[in-house]
Amino acid sequence: MIKIWIFIYFSFFIWSLINPKDLFTWFLEVFPAIIGFIILFITYKKFQFTNLIYFLILIHCIILMIGGHYTYAEVPFFDYVKEFLNQDRNNYDKIGHLAQGFVPAMIARELIIRKNIINTNAWRNFFIICFCLALSALYEIVEWLVAITTNDAANDFLGTQGYIWDTQSDMAWALVGSIIALLSLSKYHDKVLEKTLK
Repeated sequence: MIKIWIFIYFSFFIWSLINPKDLFTWFLEVFPAIIGFIILFITYKKFQFTNLIYFLILIHCIILMIGGHYTYAEVPFFDYVKEFLNQDRNNYDKIGHLAQGFVPAMIARELIIRKNIINTNAWRNFFIICFCLALSALYEIVEWLVAITTNDAANDFLGTQGYIWDTQSDMAWALVGSIIALLSLSKYHDKVLEKTLK
C-alpha cells in the first residue's frame, strides 16, 4: 500500500513540476503537500494512519498539485465547467478549499480518537470543525501575507478572479467540507479504526 501511495504521489508531483504556468505559484500551492509528505515520512515508524486517511491525504495532495501546475484559476476542466454552467469564474479553488476542510477533519478525527484526547462525540466533532475552520483562516492569512510581500506575483496564488468575497467563501467551503466529512465518513471510519486497532 505505502509503495503504491508513494508512486502515485511522486508521479503527480513530477507531472505538476514539468512546465507549470508559474514556478513561484507552483511552489506556493504545492508546499503544503511537500510539508505533509515530510511529516508523514518522519512520523511513519511511530504513528501510522489507517489506509482511509492515507488515501484522503493523497487525494488532497493531488488537488494541490493540479492547482499548482495550472494555477487554481486556470484548471482546464473547470474552464469547461465554467462555460457549461455559465459561471463567472473557474471554481477549481473551491474544490481545494472543500478538501481543506474535509481531509484535515478526518486526520484530526483519527488522531483525537487514537490518542484518546476527546472521548465525547459531540465535543470531538465541535473541536474538529473549529480546528478545520481555524486552519482555513490561517491559510487565508498566509495568502494575505504572501500578497502584500510579493505584490503582483501573488495574483495567481490568491486566485480571487475579481470575487470580493473569495476569502470568506474559501473558509465557508472548508467549513462545509469538515461537516460533510464528519457526516459521511464517521461511521465508516469507526469501522476502519476497529479493524485496524485489533
